[in-house]
Amino acid sequence: MDTILSPARRRVLRAAGAAGAYGTLGGLGALALAGCSERPAGAAATPGLLQFSGQTMGTTYVVKLAGANHSSARLEALQASVHDALEGINRGLSLHRADSELVRFNRHASVIPFALSKDFLAVLVAAQQVSELSAGAFDVSVAPLTQAWGFGPERRSVVPAAAQVEAGRAAVGWRGLQLDAGQRTASKAHAGLQADLGGIAKGHGVDLAALALEAGGAEHYMIEVGGEVRTRGHNAHGRAWQIGIEQPDAMPQRARSVVPLSGRALATSGDYRFYFEQDGRRYSHEIDPRTAEPISHGLASVSVVADSCMLADALATALIVMGPERGLALAQQLALPALFIVREPQGGLRDIATAAYTALTGPAAA
Repeated sequence: MDTILSPARRRVLRAAGAAGAYGTLGGLGALALAGCSERPAGAAATPGLLQFSGQTMGTTYVVKLAGANHSSARLEALQASVHDALEGINRGLSLHRADSELVRFNRHASVIPFALSKDFLAVLVAAQQVSELSAGAFDVSVAPLTQAWGFGPERRSVVPAAAQVEAGRAAVGWRGLQLDAGQRTASKAHAGLQADLGGIAKGHGVDLAALALEAGGAEHYMIEVGGEVRTRGHNAHGRAWQIGIEQPDAMPQRARSVVPLSGRALATSGDYRFYFEQDGRRYSHEIDPRTAEPISHGLASVSVVADSCMLADALATALIVMGPERGLALAQQLALPALFIVREPQGGLRDIATAAYTALTGPAAA
């Protein structure tokens, strides 16, 4: 297996836990089968496989290359291009950098349209499309609610006061964000509209890093960034890359289902790595913008395969918010390969796979 996807590999926010390292930019992490350091040199892990890894966006990334003999200079150039692509998104679209474009947009209270970078516009355009598809289950304007529930830059692990939640709800609404692609601007319907790109921006970063690999001549690669994956070609064994979807809550971590992936991307959203508990209830960072509360329908995770990692990222977030029935209906309608892992009322887990997912992987493992 080439990697195992799981919800965010960062400090887990529990009732008595510490704040997370990066916040909501990127809902997922991974148990990658490689060590990590800041910018290590490439190294052969198995015959025919080279890999390098590093840190970005408050998480880790791993790149695996197969089927080519890359010189040390080429590997260093590839790693530099991947790191730069990811850090570009991190610098621009992080809620945790006071000078980021996203933070400046959130502070922008004027009726004057806000000028957007190419990357910010691309993310917002895709976000609005997924909001339309999901009837608002995916909504980047959810930032006031993620902050109210303690999943924003200022960490808390307690249920907020009702008045605070209602104030957040009043500020949320994806239709209040108007985009002008020609002028490359965004306008707000009201000054309180703020964006949280946690369900989509990291996927865009993965796509840009993948393009950087291809520009550097990589034909067979897998790149995984905190649980978002994109692939091309084959692995060191000449097969499609084997991506494991984690068994929720399993210790030690193990794969519940394996997805053969080539030329496509995979993302997972889950409720079991970034949450707190109070009075016997789990409060996940997956917040439904329509109810103004964390999801409570029993979905442990949703994994989605798509042509781009940005789209897989956003759709996985939308589907876990929608829940096992409405989310499955949308995934089937869109012919998405998607796996829903549901918590049973009496304990245990149940898999629900779309027809496209079963066609890709065979019957989901139990």
